[in-house]
Amino acid sequence: MLDADFFRRWMAATAASVDREAERLTELDSPIGDADHGSNLQRGFRAVAATLDKEAPDTPGAVLTVAGRQLISTVGGASGPLYGTLLRRTGKALGDAAEVSVAQLAEALRIGVVAVRALGGASPGDKTMIDALVPAADALAESFDAARTAAEEGALATTPLLARKGRASYLGERSVGHQDPGATSAALLIAALAETAEATKTTEVTDE
Repeated sequence: MLDADFFRRWMAATAASVDREAERLTELDSPIGDADHGSNLQRGFRAVAATLDKEAPDTPGAVLTVAGRQLISTVGGASGPLYGTLLRRTGKALGDAAEVSVAQLAEALRIGVVAVRALGGASPGDKTMIDALVPAADALAESFDAARTAAEEGALATTPLLARKGRASYLGERSVGHQDPGATSAALLIAALAETAEATKTTEVTDE
């Protein structure tokens, strides 16, 4: 079962990953966006980590709800509302339970992804974060590692696609050949989840 501490560590791991990859995310965003995806998310997840350290919500749902709210208030452009909606709706779907199962998280994440799709109007194949999130949410019921692999493969698969949503869609054919930065950052979020699960497992083995 996954408790609030697990979710706080997931958000901290995401913040650390975005810190490491911010420059690459911005490089990916330069040809097809505003060249600010990395810096925007870096600012947002740093604020999330700081807020969670201060507030320390005591349920998984509350952790994600607070994180989502912080992203919406901190991150400019489309990223804040989209990631904020993902985490808030996932958190809301988890409810007030003190602990949740992986299956419950998978179902809640699907609900969060549906909310993102409704907000942004994107579908798989449109060259957006949805191309990483949909397969990740589907694979999470199998395992954390399967979700990470699905998200990473989904992000890579955006490279040959023609962008149909977001800023990149204005470029038409020129968007082809560039990996989508939103799908790439979504894959980082899911990879951080898998890393948190691995670290938890290692700690449990060490404690036995």
